[in-house]
Amino acid sequence: MSQQRIHAPMTATVVEVAVAPGARVHAGQILLILEAMKMEHELRAERDAQVQAVLTHAGEMVTEGDLLLQLVGVESTPHAASAADKSAEAEPAATRADLLEVQARLAHTLDAQRPDAVAKRHALGQRTARENIADLCDAGSFSEYGALAIAAQRSRRSLDDLMKNTPADGMVTGIGSINGALFGDERSRCVVMAYDATVLAGTQGLRNHQKTDRMLGIALQQRLPVVLFAEGGGGRPGDTDMPIVAGLHVTTFASYARLSGAVPVVGIVAGRCFAGNAALLGCSDAVIATKASNIGMGGPAMVEGGGLGVFAPEQIRRRGAGGGRREAISRVLPGPRRRMERSRPARTARRAAREPRSRLRHARGDARRR
Repeated sequence: MSQQRIHAPMTATVVEVAVAPGARVHAGQILLILEAMKMEHELRAERDAQVQAVLTHAGEMVTEGDLLLQLVGVESTPHAASAADKSAEAEPAATRADLLEVQARLAHTLDAQRPDAVAKRHALGQRTARENIADLCDAGSFSEYGALAIAAQRSRRSLDDLMKNTPADGMVTGIGSINGALFGDERSRCVVMAYDATVLAGTQGLRNHQKTDRMLGIALQQRLPVVLFAEGGGGRPGDTDMPIVAGLHVTTFASYARLSGAVPVVGIVAGRCFAGNAALLGCSDAVIATKASNIGMGGPAMVEGGGLGVFAPEQIRRRGAGGGRREAISRVLPGPRRRMERSRPARTARRAAREPRSRLRHARGDARRR
């Protein structure tokens, strides 16, 4: 029978002796545990054997090359499976409940779980945020950040409602490779961010601002180019789970502008882009916009994101441009309708009627001064 000697591979302290003389051990079984430099090292049997002698004990300091155990070889015998092993082989292990919950949450973020929103998007001749990212990045390279975020509206909406209707808080963010076959894995890495116009009209909420700030910080630290799909609106008035009044604490815009000259920043827009999204788009080094783009500093995305209804851009125009904004607001805010419906011609007429009296008052004042 062949003998096997177990020597100390380094100077260490014996933490545990896991076998006793005469014991049968099988290949891979732990024999001793040593500690060196605050790290534990396991010594295992190379093959089936029987312990012939134990030459050390727990707590002993040993040096490299010291003989610790002597084993004698035995004929290998098939390891008898226990009843528990047989049961595990017969029935696959059940998936953990917390893993099932994570999988369900992630499923809510995918286009496949939102057929109505996707169909509406396609009916307009447009694509979803995830479709754009999938076509931009190399297959399988996109690693998403913050996918499980939801809108900060827990105080007025149920968790189930928010998970289903505000996936990723209306913004998909992550890192992916673009043209990796041409530039290699390292040089093709990019930060990609896409506002999702199907979620609260692509408005900017508390959580997606936090996601954006994180991605911009990574881009600056690792010198990664940034690609931003900027369709959507600005600050979302519907978020309630935060003690914020004016939103002056938001650092997203300064962080985005800080990238100028440090890394390439590309903005892409197809569809309606307003307010905060338009501000970010304007800070990009290069802007790619389709003919269907409608870029401005306020509009239907803000109104829809605030829960005030859905309007076309033609219904909400600048103040004084035919009363379009007044018409839209009067439909959702019936109280001040009378004041808002006053037309420009009526104001002009009233102003003209006041002018003669104003001129008379000026003339009297001049006479007194003389």
